[in-house]
Amino acid sequence: MSRLIKPAAYQALLDVRQTEQGIKLIKDFFEQNLSTELRLHRVTAPLFVLKGLGINDDLNGVERPVTFPIKDLDDACAEVVHSLAKWKRLSLAEYQIEPGYGIYTDMNAIRADEELDNIHSLYVDQWDWEAVISRADRTVAFLKDVVRRIYCAILRTEYLVSETYPQIRPFLPKKIHFIHSEELLKKYPGMTAKEREDAVCKEYGAVFLMGIGGNLSNGEPHDGRAPDYDDWSTPTEDGFEGLNGDILIWYPVLDRSLELSSMGIRVDKESLLRQLKLAGKEERKSLYFHQQLLGDHLPLSIGGGIGQSRLCMMLLQKAHIGEIQASIWPEQMREECRQLGMPLI
Repeated sequence: MSRLIKPAAYQALLDVRQTEQGIKLIKDFFEQNLSTELRLHRVTAPLFVLKGLGINDDLNGVERPVTFPIKDLDDACAEVVHSLAKWKRLSLAEYQIEPGYGIYTDMNAIRADEELDNIHSLYVDQWDWEAVISRADRTVAFLKDVVRRIYCAILRTEYLVSETYPQIRPFLPKKIHFIHSEELLKKYPGMTAKEREDAVCKEYGAVFLMGIGGNLSNGEPHDGRAPDYDDWSTPTEDGFEGLNGDILIWYPVLDRSLELSSMGIRVDKESLLRQLKLAGKEERKSLYFHQQLLGDHLPLSIGGGIGQSRLCMMLLQKAHIGEIQASIWPEQMREECRQLGMPLI
């Protein structure tokens, strides 16, 4: 497979049974740390939502959700979620969560249009979280503080894994570096967006890349982001500052950068209207979610998703996400991975 990265002399550090035990260890420990750091309580989440309410995550706006008719609702169409970015904010209002507190849940999704490789699967599992904030918290400084808290939870989990399995040696840096996507473009002007991510992660080890979704000085966004959940940027005297971003690390097993989390301060009424106009999606204003936000029925919030299989893959130093989760893979990829010593579940 042309998209398959084939690390030279790869050898799994844990056997299948140890891997399953390690996955359980990581998920239990990190989930508890995330909950404690951000003061979140667990809630139950849907696997699917009704089409046409504006609740499903639109990702880059081109991915097709898996759909099916509901017999008892006159064949109304349901969509398997892409993520719970908007549903969580509705839930904050429903649960009447106070500022400074939030919720988290296990999000399971199917992304049928995903291009399959070492880190992308049809099946997506992540911790989706959302917390209520005040108007004064809608700042870059507040966003950075939350990112550092999440990164500290990742570091603690890495230490636990290395203590439990001494053959796995920690490699993450002690601090995460912050950089705006515009600054990154100026730093590496001749590179593609993905090449810029690889370069900055190789330099710093762990990076929070801010300001994703809006156009940069080259007329292009660093990456796609739906216009109606993250606040891409906020006007300042010097231009724009990003209020969202991705946690990226340099992953030596695959010799590339690896995204662990996408997150950000969510849109308020003003930024929602601005971003819908920029994206040419102003018709969404009539949808249920958007009406709730524009009608002041939803709290200000910050939130994101943290890949469960991705985090386990990284901390257990696996070369393919299929060594962590059960999914569907092309037979050619399965055979190549078997020959390379990374059998897929």
